[in-house]
Amino acid sequence: MTGKRTALVTGASAGLGAEFARQLAAMGYNLVLVARREDKLQALAKSLQDTYSNDVLIVPADLATAAAPQALYDTVQQQGINIDFLVNNAGIAGPDLLTDRDWAEQQAFFQLMMLAVAELCHLFIPGMRERGFGRVINIASVAGRIPRVGGCNYGPSKAYLIALSEDLAVTLHGSGVNVCALCPGYTHTDFHSTAGLQDMKNGTPGFIWYDAEVVVREGIRAVEKGKPVYLSGRLYRWLDPLFQSLITRRLFRIPARRQ
Repeated sequence: MTGKRTALVTGASAGLGAEFARQLAAMGYNLVLVARREDKLQALAKSLQDTYSNDVLIVPADLATAAAPQALYDTVQQQGINIDFLVNNAGIAGPDLLTDRDWAEQQAFFQLMMLAVAELCHLFIPGMRERGFGRVINIASVAGRIPRVGGCNYGPSKAYLIALSEDLAVTLHGSGVNVCALCPGYTHTDFHSTAGLQDMKNGTPGFIWYDAEVVVREGIRAVEKGKPVYLSGRLYRWLDPLFQSLITRRLFRIPARRQ
């Protein structure tokens, strides 16, 4: 790749990942795009190259498999590419911890949502620190900020990413490497349709939804400013102090006690 800085985006075939790729390309970054759907990656890569003349490497990979992060790192190293901006975006809604009885499915979820993110940070951040520059955005969620009755997997996995990002940000302070857990609320992407949640989306008011372009733009700005955690969307930034109050958190637990 040419002398520009390079960004690696996981889950880049659609949604927030594709939007991160577009905005980072517009900022002048070369790209390494990672996702399972090779055809989607190829189409996105061609569009970005035609529009911005950036170098784009696509790496089809399933980060739900344990060997994928190291294989991805090895591929990048073999190409002689330094990663300057890492976006850990790949994710799924996931199984219900108690009702879905296939433990292999649960393990694949943990691998994708937490272990792969931690391993990619483990692999790529030391090089950033040595070079004195790096940006890492771990896509968390407002769901990681509050306890909820539900599948007991998605929110806790995002809470881990928030805690991981905060620790990394403190550890790397002054090194030139910024780490941010970006916490979107409801966002207009294909996530809900592919996760079978379209009816839920259709039944919620429009004012709680934000466009992917806004979420990504705010996330990039937040990591550049060195914010370790950032809630995207004015509504969610206003609500978050309520979510974190002891009184509100007790209210979230009431439905669980009644079951």
